[in-house]
Amino acid sequence: MSKPVLIIVHQEHSSPGRIGQVLSKLGYPLDIRRPRFGDPLPETMAEHTAAVIFGGPQSANDADDFIKAETDFIGVPLKENKPFLGVCLGAQMMARHLGARVWPHPHGHAEVGYYPIRPTEAGLQITPEWPDHVYQWHREGFDLPAGGELLAGGEGAFSVQAFRYGAGYGIQFHPEVTHAMMYRWLVRGAHRMTLPGAKQRAEHIADRAVHDLASRLWLAAFINHWLGREAAERRAEAAS
Repeated sequence: MSKPVLIIVHQEHSSPGRIGQVLSKLGYPLDIRRPRFGDPLPETMAEHTAAVIFGGPQSANDADDFIKAETDFIGVPLKENKPFLGVCLGAQMMARHLGARVWPHPHGHAEVGYYPIRPTEAGLQITPEWPDHVYQWHREGFDLPAGGELLAGGEGAFSVQAFRYGAGYGIQFHPEVTHAMMYRWLVRGAHRMTLPGAKQRAEHIADRAVHDLASRLWLAAFINHWLGREAAERRAEAAS
């Protein structure tokens, strides 16, 4: 049996969504922890295949103890060369851990809804098919860390959308969001749609019908790459 993937979330009822679904279908148990509510973080990745830190309403610049603990923890999978994925807040924590700036847009702009991204050549080597638009829910961005490799950029207010550092990846967008999750966010986070640049509820719903399939296909291919399954399959084929 595969070792579990460590899942770190930030609210009492947060879900790993489609990322959790893909991992479960691949046979990986999910070890879901909420450090905000007192769950401990491991000192080593010896008992885990990989780790994911998801998003949340917090900022990577917050002074809360659990924010510092999670940001420091990112050094564990990076040092041990274990797959790490930061999603939105998790990506911002990863950038900050690596010494990069995490910042609110100077004019208060936010990305809430579907926005275009463009993969770099490095990003296309990881997955040759990227969605044209991805689901966003953030008002802070981050600089590319020194030594990081840009995988996808944005066309608007936030230029760093995906990057790699060793076995760690950070993505600003939310491929994990299911249909039900999107509707929950639209209700509970309705105030975010008043921010400059944010899309309105009807646009979220209409754009999802256009862009969701590409996002789902990309996520499945990305997770295969992130976990090293593609390379393992190629080695098995070569040995057979």
